[in-house]
Amino acid sequence: MEALALRLSGLDPYVDGAIRVVAFYDTLIRRRVDLPALARASAGLAECVTGIRLHGTGHTTRVSPHGTAASTPPAPASTTAAITLDEEEIGTVWLERPGPPDPLDEILLDRLAIAAAAVAERYGPARTTMADPALVELAISSDADEAAGARALRLLGFAADQPVHVVAVRTRLPLDRISGLICPGRPAKAAPLADVGVILAATVDPARFPAGVRAGIGSAGGPHRSWRQARTALRFTTPREPVIRHTALGALALLAETPPDALRDNPDVVAVARLADFPEDLETLDAYCAAGSLRRAADLLHLHHSSVARRLEQIGKTLGIDLTDPTGLTRARLALTARRLLDG
Repeated sequence: MEALALRLSGLDPYVDGAIRVVAFYDTLIRRRVDLPALARASAGLAECVTGIRLHGTGHTTRVSPHGTAASTPPAPASTTAAITLDEEEIGTVWLERPGPPDPLDEILLDRLAIAAAAVAERYGPARTTMADPALVELAISSDADEAAGARALRLLGFAADQPVHVVAVRTRLPLDRISGLICPGRPAKAAPLADVGVILAATVDPARFPAGVRAGIGSAGGPHRSWRQARTALRFTTPREPVIRHTALGALALLAETPPDALRDNPDVVAVARLADFPEDLETLDAYCAAGSLRRAADLLHLHHSSVARRLEQIGKTLGIDLTDPTGLTRARLALTARRLLDG
């Protein structure tokens, strides 16, 4: 192979330069350099400012040809390349060369991107968002011993003392896209488990979930406890309230621990179930329970409050509950929530 490379290099100066660039980065990879050393070596080879950025950390390294941190303001990149790992883009490398790109810049950046991916994977955690489902399952499982769970978290990129929220998600959108939205610039890992998506994140912004996503968010306790909470919170989500933190449920979370037969046999739950044949009435009751007042329910339904009042009077008779009474409203809320839990 080396003899062939020598023959090729003698035929074409570009091939000679390309072979030298490849050999340069092969040596760096074998020496297991870290990202700063990789950036310094690349800047020296390219003889211009060189940059490396990993999306997962948000950290950017810019190095001058002298091997020091670039002190000049970032210039427009003359050439860029994506860092990919496991078919996911995890970062970017670029050159800030004044004037036109050098003929070897493209191959230099290609090899730099490959080397950066190898470094990210080795020194990790690898900053990909999608993770091995088996590893995620081990991290959140209550059956795994503590040491195995801690090791799984470490392999996923979370430090032992770092708080981790677990999010249970139902969506048709890619999980990595959702992870990037709800936890920008911080560690996040995602994997599908059965019919539910799982996201482990250092922090979660509920307001950043895209439309059409249902999500339950566990607290930042142990991952297995947070996973249990996330699944519970997911059961309480509705089209009107698609994202719920478990901590926001309070005593309502106790309903999820009530045996299904006990819920199913409750007279109020039975009465609410009968409303399933009348979607308009069910929507009115839902809006009233969510709003807590007649006028706010009318605003949600885009109806006149007198129309909503007539509907609620009829619904109250059907349920056998006085919806104008605070106790009656509480009963309706609990029955409606219990029915949703039974319906999954």
